[in-house]
Amino acid sequence: MYNKAIMVGNLTRDIEIQYLNGGQALAKGSIATSYKYRLADGTQKDEVCFLDFTIFGKIAEIAHQYLKKGSKVMLEGRLVFEQWTGQDSQSKSKHSLRVETMNMLDGKNDSLNNHINSDNIATAQQTNMSQHKMRHVDIKFEEEPPF
Repeated sequence: MYNKAIMVGNLTRDIEIQYLNGGQALAKGSIATSYKYRLADGTQKDEVCFLDFTIFGKIAEIAHQYLKKGSKVMLEGRLVFEQWTGQDSQSKSKHSLRVETMNMLDGKNDSLNNHINSDNIATAQQTNMSQHKMRHVDIKFEEEPPF
């Protein structure tokens, strides 16, 4: 089976970060995307989609450092179905995006511009140390998220 989703939009809130017991970073956020179309009578409609997402590892730390509410990003990953019991003892569920690749689209961050993915973290760190200005950053997950 193949599960891949790509979302381009703006963050609806600042990135929240926490660290798991093993020291791995976990970032959470939400993205809003829109789709504009015209009806047969010429009326323009705007369809908005909101989706929560999670990011693990070094990408999570970079997202927390450089992204803010309103930042334009492209997130690529897989949809996951989350289930939990709320404080009211009711079963709750939602779909969210488990991010594997992130592109910063604002162009505001000259020190870290554009593409961050899960392919090669060592190259990104060496490039940053030697040039102090990254144009392309590749990041690789060494292990699966812990849940």
